[in-house]
Amino acid sequence: MTTHHQPTRGEPRVAIVTCTALPDLDPDDRLVLAPLAARGVAAEAVVWDDPAVDWSGYDLAVLRSPWDYALRRDEFVAWARTVPALGNPADVVAWNTDKRYLAELSAAGVPTVPTAWVEPGENWTPPADTGEYVIKPAVSAGSQDTGRYDLADPEHRALAVAHVRRLSDAGRVTMVQPYLSAVDTAGETALLFLAGPDGLVFSHAIRKGPMLTGPDLGVAELYKAERIDARTATPEQLDTAEKTLAVIPGGTDRLLYARVDLIPGPDGAPVLVELELTEPSLFIGYADGAPDRLAEAITTHLRARA
Repeated sequence: MTTHHQPTRGEPRVAIVTCTALPDLDPDDRLVLAPLAARGVAAEAVVWDDPAVDWSGYDLAVLRSPWDYALRRDEFVAWARTVPALGNPADVVAWNTDKRYLAELSAAGVPTVPTAWVEPGENWTPPADTGEYVIKPAVSAGSQDTGRYDLADPEHRALAVAHVRRLSDAGRVTMVQPYLSAVDTAGETALLFLAGPDGLVFSHAIRKGPMLTGPDLGVAELYKAERIDARTATPEQLDTAEKTLAVIPGGTDRLLYARVDLIPGPDGAPVLVELELTEPSLFIGYADGAPDRLAEAITTHLRARA
């Protein structure tokens, strides 16, 4: 059982927010603990839905790996609104944990993956073409409940219909997107931004290899395994990321971090797959100095709240 100590006088106290499946944090997130300690910040792992936690006792609560929230989103958003000092803020959590934000970003001119939305109870027929498609819920984390379907294959078509029905029966909104084949060669690029004195600053980028190998069969897992490598972001990717960040409701000055996930579209230009503002993996172990930059971002937020 975790003991939540009272802070030493004058020592900032930070909760690194996680879930019961990762009580000691994801290994990547643990890399920020030593840089925080070196800055005189007392940081500890705290499970988001632990009823014994007094969130008012922390100077800042940093969302990192509360990855079991997807099936309890309403509870999670309600909890976020009770935390006095949360990074990122509760209204951002409410907006960003439902991927229908992609429709807003697309309407604002951000190049995004074309997406069809299927509401619970709505009948869905697979597209007539025989390309590959991705099906996933609008509320998910770690690629849970996400599958890839080749609609030229009758079995895949039937499994795709079953996947949408499974989500619909659970009262979940479904996303249907064309599979971007460039992910099989170029991979997915995640651009990481961390808070600086004057707002978000680009920190580093990584490459994710292809993750979706076939249909989703409804097997529960906290997250799918990822193949990660360091990557140098291109000017075009940085430009797309900046355009994405520029239209976030409420602006970026109050954000502690942001992750912009891009894949080359059919013409090779980057398109947005997801904008991660709630609990993204930040991959600080893949870039020199990134653990220190995250620690400095956290101390920047602490100073702003002082």
